[in-house]
Amino acid sequence: MRFPFRRSLLIASLTVSLAAPLSSAEVPAPEPVQPPSGLSEARYAAVRQGILAAERMAAGHGHRRRAEVLRAMADPARRFLFFDGRDGGRAAEVFGDPATAERVAVLVPGSDTSLDRYGRLRSGASALASALHEELGGRAAVVAWLGYRTPGTYEAALLTPDRADAAAPALRALVDELGPARVSLLCHSYGAVVCGRAAPDLDGVASIVLFGAPGTGTTGPLGTQAPVWAARAGGDWIARVPHARFDLPFVTLGLGLDPVDPAAGTRVFPAGDGGHSDYLRPGSPALRAIARIVSGDA
Repeated sequence: MRFPFRRSLLIASLTVSLAAPLSSAEVPAPEPVQPPSGLSEARYAAVRQGILAAERMAAGHGHRRRAEVLRAMADPARRFLFFDGRDGGRAAEVFGDPATAERVAVLVPGSDTSLDRYGRLRSGASALASALHEELGGRAAVVAWLGYRTPGTYEAALLTPDRADAAAPALRALVDELGPARVSLLCHSYGAVVCGRAAPDLDGVASIVLFGAPGTGTTGPLGTQAPVWAARAGGDWIARVPHARFDLPFVTLGLGLDPVDPAAGTRVFPAGDGGHSDYLRPGSPALRAIARIVSGDA
């Protein structure tokens, strides 16, 4: 039997990961600063000091690339709800003012997202913020949520919901802090699995949007009262990933149901013909549709 290229790649990645796990040198980082609670300038300032401390430590250990990324993140014009430079990094950057916004979009990224590869997440969040500004003016905000250790392309973790299960509590905590009724979760790639696993305890959110998803982490509807939307672009290779889940004695393999499958119970919307990384490209059909969903004009 001949497998599509992407399916073969995933099987090969699982084999390689189980036989010889990849390892990389972790960039030293200080303990994260506990910032003040609330969506305030005092909180953003405290987190900025934590980023600067991590930048100094990275530079002192010769990690120039990480130091450059952190130096840019510490720009006074940028604001973060939290930051932790350890274990690939955690951060939540704010676009707009979530304290006063009527609608808040939380962007949940997929695999291979870290502080060292943060630019793609930030670019998507910035494009989304611009699109929402066209819809709602200053009444919307975006949070780029790098709140979990994302799996790498060649890690076995990419084929299991384990990282999603570990991420779900932190995502729920953020939604609770922001006020669920005005929050939309925008979940790309493996981020859709994170949202799928968190969904049963997020009934109060305004909407959940899954795009470019390899699965939902479930075998049926997400178990939430919130509207769930799904899309897959015509040129997205993720369509060739097998959608299944196998509960083995010591591990669960597979990421569950395809969210654009009718059995998932989602509201499917068109996303154009772009590729896997094009959903939030400025001017794309998917970005326009997602902005309308967040604004409530779907």
